[in-house]
Amino acid sequence: MITVRTQLTGIRTLGKKSLKKIRLSKEDIKEFREKIYSYYNGNPRNLTWRNTKNPYFILVSEVMLQQTQVDRVIPKYEEFIDIFPDFNTLAHASLQNVLQSWQGLGYNRRAVALHKTAKKVMEEFSGILPQEPEILQQFPGIGSYTACAIAAFAFDKPSAFIETNIRSVYIHFFFGDHVDVNDRDLLPLVEKTLDKNNPREWYYALMDYGVMLKKKYPNPSRKSSHHQKQSPFKGSNRQIRGKIIRLLTTRASIPEQELLTIIDTDNEKIKKIIEQLINEGLIGRRNDVYFIE
Repeated sequence: MITVRTQLTGIRTLGKKSLKKIRLSKEDIKEFREKIYSYYNGNPRNLTWRNTKNPYFILVSEVMLQQTQVDRVIPKYEEFIDIFPDFNTLAHASLQNVLQSWQGLGYNRRAVALHKTAKKVMEEFSGILPQEPEILQQFPGIGSYTACAIAAFAFDKPSAFIETNIRSVYIHFFFGDHVDVNDRDLLPLVEKTLDKNNPREWYYALMDYGVMLKKKYPNPSRKSSHHQKQSPFKGSNRQIRGKIIRLLTTRASIPEQELLTIIDTDNEKIKKIIEQLINEGLIGRRNDVYFIE
């Protein structure tokens, strides 16, 4: 394992009054890449979705990895692609079956978006996922980061993007003395140092280096203006939402009063959450009876 330093030889971290004036020479970029690749080549994470360039598999993994830790995603990813091995199968599955398979990952809106994306791919793109990030961002639940990640990992397209582990790397090396660092200050450095000949492996290397940093040092991402500490799950709206969806994946429908009794918390709070789920297209309602369409 290489020795980790807070900055590269010859590269100064920024002064307190300037967050946008880092200048990197070709030698600086070369040294930075060598350091990242050196660690990665000796310590790559063996993740299932890294062993494929199948656009559908990579899409599924990227959607699952949104707001969910890798260790939780690994078993669910394998189960999901076993049940829904391609766009066609997923597009023709019922939403109830999709949500049932998604249980354990949380943030069920992602499953709905993935289901809608599969339908869009089949109906509008002849079953072939587009390669361009600009087009991918038009799909449900796919923002700028996910679109660029899919383009890089499935199609080796060199687009600049940032996620939590990549953010940690650039803050660690270039913004070590700062707090409240914005991604707009990091993105130019990501663009300058991007290995355009091999973006897929470069981003894997950056992510693995970031994971190592979080284990060895205080999490550099905490210095980011985008860092948010997740609120407790127990008793939260997220927990109640999950309970409602889980119940409706096991039954064709549930009357409102029965649902309120089972959840057993403030009825007005439950009703507000139910309205949100209806508005998001996660559940349906007919005569005060709830179901997944």
